[in-house]
Amino acid sequence: MKRVLALVMAVIFMGTLTGCALNFYKGKPEQERKIKQLTSQVEDLEAAKRELEDRLSKEIADKQVLLEQTNRGLIITMANDILFDSGKAKLKKNAYDVLDKIAAVLNETVPDRDVGVEGHTDTVPIKHSGWKSNWELSSARATNVLHYLLGKSIKPQRLSAIGYGEYRPIDTNETKTGRARNRRVEIIILPKEITKKSYEETQNKLSEEAKAAEESKAPAGATEAVK
Repeated sequence: MKRVLALVMAVIFMGTLTGCALNFYKGKPEQERKIKQLTSQVEDLEAAKRELEDRLSKEIADKQVLLEQTNRGLIITMANDILFDSGKAKLKKNAYDVLDKIAAVLNETVPDRDVGVEGHTDTVPIKHSGWKSNWELSSARATNVLHYLLGKSIKPQRLSAIGYGEYRPIDTNETKTGRARNRRVEIIILPKEITKKSYEETQNKLSEEAKAAEESKAPAGATEAVK
């Protein structure tokens, strides 16, 4: 059963599952109910994606925000420079407008979904910013975004914050453009199948692995960080 539902969920998220699935499982009420439930959940995330695309159209056009619907959920990726100054974890004032738009969708369109906030950096070592490592910086940035969302009436029971440092890149760290892409914060609207507890357990394990990797590294070299 779990394997069937996992496969169905993956196919739904790729946009290839339609009414044929319901016909395939016709006569199997429990499986049909599960598929209908999953379909409804995907539709909720799709509605949130459309709303965010409308509200964040300028930021998306300027490549400051990226929206992706995956089997992890709806991922809102924000470029670091829209949120923070170099080497800092304090939100810039011009970040408020973007986060306000996201908070409105979280409250109005998907008020029953849990939300993960994930911080990421590039591989350039910390030198003069005052942070022990990229891991601490990414954690502080994620936590500060979480606190801002709390201030917008999002229930704390829905929110989690995790820092990964440099350990989950989405591009190469060998180029300036790639490093800029890796410096980011992701807000993830979770599918209902992924509970806050299961999300936190998985992400905390990965984050601790990132912390251990940071602590095992040799002292930073002469390169100055630009985060």
